[in-house]
Amino acid sequence: MKLLGSCVAALGFAMALAAPAQAQQAPAKPNILLIVSDDTGYGDLGPYGGGEGRGMPTPNIDRLAADGMLFYDFYAQPSCTPGRAAMITGRIPNRSGMTTVAFQGEGGGLPAAEWTLASVLKLGGYDTYFTGKWHLGEADYALPNAQGFDVMRYCGLYHLNAYTYGDPTWFPDMDPKLRAMFQRVTKGALSGKAGEKAVEEFKINGQYVDTPTVNGAPGVVGIPFFDGYVEKAALDFLDAAAKSDKPFFIDVNFMKVHQPNMPAPEFVHKSMSKSKYADSVVELDTRIGRIMDKLRETGLDRNTLVFYTTDNGAWQDVYPDAGYTPFRGTKGTVREGGNRVPAIAVWPGKIKAGSKNHDIVGGLDLMATFASIAGVALPDKDREGQPIIFDSFDMSPVLLGTGKSERTSWFYFTENELSPGAARVGNYKAVFNLRGDDGQPTGGLAVDSNLGWKGPSKYVATVPQVFDLWQDPQERYDIFMNNYTERTWTMVTIGDAIKQLMATYIKYPPRKLQSASYSGPIEISRYQQFQWLRDELNKDGFSIPVPTGN
Repeated sequence: MKLLGSCVAALGFAMALAAPAQAQQAPAKPNILLIVSDDTGYGDLGPYGGGEGRGMPTPNIDRLAADGMLFYDFYAQPSCTPGRAAMITGRIPNRSGMTTVAFQGEGGGLPAAEWTLASVLKLGGYDTYFTGKWHLGEADYALPNAQGFDVMRYCGLYHLNAYTYGDPTWFPDMDPKLRAMFQRVTKGALSGKAGEKAVEEFKINGQYVDTPTVNGAPGVVGIPFFDGYVEKAALDFLDAAAKSDKPFFIDVNFMKVHQPNMPAPEFVHKSMSKSKYADSVVELDTRIGRIMDKLRETGLDRNTLVFYTTDNGAWQDVYPDAGYTPFRGTKGTVREGGNRVPAIAVWPGKIKAGSKNHDIVGGLDLMATFASIAGVALPDKDREGQPIIFDSFDMSPVLLGTGKSERTSWFYFTENELSPGAARVGNYKAVFNLRGDDGQPTGGLAVDSNLGWKGPSKYVATVPQVFDLWQDPQERYDIFMNNYTERTWTMVTIGDAIKQLMATYIKYPPRKLQSASYSGPIEISRYQQFQWLRDELNKDGFSIPVPTGN
């Protein structure tokens, strides 16, 4: 009997070894947690030389960097709406029409035809959840619960300033009729499930008040308290997700540290410098830490890719209520200070702890990366059946340490640009749009001039500025043509990259702008040039002649 038992056991072991692969349990798809902050300065965070050195310790963000990969050449777009649109669609903002920050009451928003991170990951069987700042429109079709998210909770539609417009204590000189209009059209925190009408949970204002309900009806929550609700929504979701066997994608968007910075009461004077911005950075760091603690507590961290970044470069020209960057320029310009942002990725067992990366990557690349790790092919048609192109590169080889990014270029745009205002290929960057008066009175070089964000677009006539971002990341020394060295030849590769970009507009024309700032009068001659330009692009493409210097 003992011999027979041994034979049966051996036979069972052999059968198990011979079992087909599909009978074995397939590895679970990874969860994805995306955390986005607002207007956060590159140089304010500990991993980038900030933290205690700037009077605002960031121990939780420091731990993220220690546990994962820190990016040094990660790019966003130069302001909130285009930055968030690029991240969530994987497309440069002028393709979706999401190029400009909109006022409340304008309606519109992210076109229904666009794919988002959420709608693409839904194709892979993911549960999807959104909380916090949206800033991609207020029309029903543009809200998160209509853009691929199963649930949105405490969704804020605008930048923080917008929630003060209807407040008489902030603007007592505003015409009462205009104030009444803002009070009427400004939507507060919205919640809702996919396919359902969004519900306003509470209004948001610029006061230290936390009354989400009043006599059973929606109340008012002040700016200082809003991120607490975003944190709570994220923690509640993770508790529920821990009981599910489906992969999830959660998109957490804190309002901090966009001005006006009003830290929650428990964070007032908790920074070393005791300024409002520094206190708000400490608050942001703490809330990120609590989310990470919940992820570890539930055990979800073992199979979750966590990605942290911010929506645009630092807003330097509202001192002292603004972020710091070591780069030239500010939010709203095509300079590095307006576009290069902090980014950290953590994925236990997949991303090497303490790793650092200098590849050219950016928020545009989240789409291809998340789709890749979820096993989803990017669509070639938009959600209305028309051809679509993505400007997204898969970063998973970078994250996993198996290769470098295939991206070799980055294009910088401001609100109304079809051709980029600046372009980087490799380590060389050409700047065509000198917004901010040649960039000199911006950021740390400014003394109450504020022309970086507010200055007009100002284009070179013939010769762009060229910078070597390896040797000169602050864009101080124009090396296109001078008496020591000249880099006119860089425009061959940069011009070719722009030509290839411009050619894509023929097959994939940009959508109508969802909001637009004033860019000068509409002249008859410009109107007549529109069709001619389209015809010429289709026939001859686009080229930038290289000046000879003679």
